[in-house]
Amino acid sequence: MLDYLEAKADGAVAPMAGHPPAVEVRHLRFSYPGGFPALRGIDLTLGPGDKVALVGPNGAGKSSLLLHLNGILRADEGEVLIAGLPVRRENLGRVRALVGLVFQNPDDQLFSPTVFEDVAFGPLYMGLGESEVHRRVELALAAVHMERYGPRMPHRLSLGERKRVSIATVLAMDPAVLALDEPSAGLDPRSRRALIRLLDELPQAMVVATHDMHLVRDLLPRTVVLDAGLVVADGPTSEILRDVRLLEEHGLEAP
Repeated sequence: MLDYLEAKADGAVAPMAGHPPAVEVRHLRFSYPGGFPALRGIDLTLGPGDKVALVGPNGAGKSSLLLHLNGILRADEGEVLIAGLPVRRENLGRVRALVGLVFQNPDDQLFSPTVFEDVAFGPLYMGLGESEVHRRVELALAAVHMERYGPRMPHRLSLGERKRVSIATVLAMDPAVLALDEPSAGLDPRSRRALIRLLDELPQAMVVATHDMHLVRDLLPRTVVLDAGLVVADGPTSEILRDVRLLEEHGLEAP
């Protein structure tokens, strides 16, 4: 066990107080096949419990950055560290337990016959025992206020309910960081408000890629503006949202 990680009684891993940031991105560069540069030297640091918005126009690099946090994409240059642990091939198992990635479309994440089985998949993959798996599923479903939905079929749930279950699937891994891609996309106003309340309750560090500037205002104290693979602004959300010229230059609108 590395000395900057603390082992919990149930075998989960979490950053120790006073040790490396929850997320540290250093000079990250990445190009897709064909040479398109998606990320052109990104630097970003999150402390434990930080909640940060990633905003910018389509093609700015938001989703590409999220996919580097748990090693789905690999850097061409630079590095990503989660709780001080480098995102490298030999560390991917531990990194993916520490970073819960929630896709924009919950149907990309839910594939089992029941909600319980979807939420149990990650803990089972970690090799945990039956009683611990059940405990984690119950805690994760309770965290998203879906306690009675375990026997339900995911494809028969509403979009808002499926999004909650997709969050539960990563919470069951007891992550230190949540990376969410457009979590409010497609939701009606009531479901969107419920999602904001839910995310506000969660203690994990959170990186949220979104075009929903109302969600940014209501949930995320810090905002990072990306454009063309670069960080063009990083500061308190209240200040970013007051900078009309900055928002207009990068295809954004104040809520």
